[in-house]
Amino acid sequence: MAKEKYILQSVDNALRILEAFSANEPELGISELSRKLGLSKSAVFRLVLTLQSRGFLSQDPVTGKYLLGLKTLYLGGLVLKQMDLVKIARTHLEELVKKSAEVAHLVVLEQGEAVFIGKVESQRPMMMGSYVGARMPAYCTATGKVLLAHLPSEELENYLRNTTFTRFTSNTITNPEKLREHLISIRTQGYAVDKEESEEGLFCIAAPVKDNGGKVLAAISISGPAGRLEKRWEEFRELVISAAENISRSLGWN
Repeated sequence: MAKEKYILQSVDNALRILEAFSANEPELGISELSRKLGLSKSAVFRLVLTLQSRGFLSQDPVTGKYLLGLKTLYLGGLVLKQMDLVKIARTHLEELVKKSAEVAHLVVLEQGEAVFIGKVESQRPMMMGSYVGARMPAYCTATGKVLLAHLPSEELENYLRNTTFTRFTSNTITNPEKLREHLISIRTQGYAVDKEESEEGLFCIAAPVKDNGGKVLAAISISGPAGRLEKRWEEFRELVISAAENISRSLGWN
C-alpha cells in the first residue's frame, strides 16, 4: 500500500511552511506564505500560529513577519551532534574491531528502540543482519539495555508501562519488573550483555557513551557467536568499556 495514503496533510503543510524559509527569504508574512504554498491565508495563519506556539517560528514585532524559531536551531544542533558522534566514534570502533575481531556497533535510543547509527564489520564469520539505520527493541539488546538503564526514572517508567514485550528467545526478558531490576544492575556495573536475548546464538557486550556533561547519549557494543564470545567475555567487556570511555573523553567527558 502506498505510503502517501498515510501522510497527514496538515503535518505536510506545516513542514512545507518551514521549508519555505531560506537564506534569501529569512522572513515571510502570511500573504507571502499563502502564495508560495498555494494555501488559503486562514489555513496558513492557523499553521503558523501552531508552529509559533511550539517554538518553530517566531514573529518580528516590527514587521509582523515570521522567521524560523530557536526550536529549529536546537533540532539542527542535535543532528550535527549525532554526525560528530559517528565521526568521532568511528576510529575507536575500528580499533575495537582490531582488538576483538568481532563486529562493533554504535547505537542511540529513539522512541524506545535501539537505532544503529554506526557499524564496523569484522573479518570473522558472523551471521548478523544489522545495518546502519536498523531498529531493534531496546529491552532485548545490550546497547538498548544500556541506554534504558540511564534514562531518567520517569521516562523509564513510562517505557516499562507502555511497551509491548515480545519473547524472541527463551532468554528474552519480558517482565517489566524483572527488566527494571536488571537495568538497575546495568547502571551500577557500567555495562550490559545480551546472552541470546534477541537472537539465538548471538552474544553482545555494550557500554555507555557520555557527552561532555556526563549524559549518556549512545552505546557501543561488540557482537558475535555466543560460543566464541562467552569464552573471552570478561576480556571483551574491558575492551568495550575502555572504547566507550575513550569516545566519551573525545566528546569532552571527564
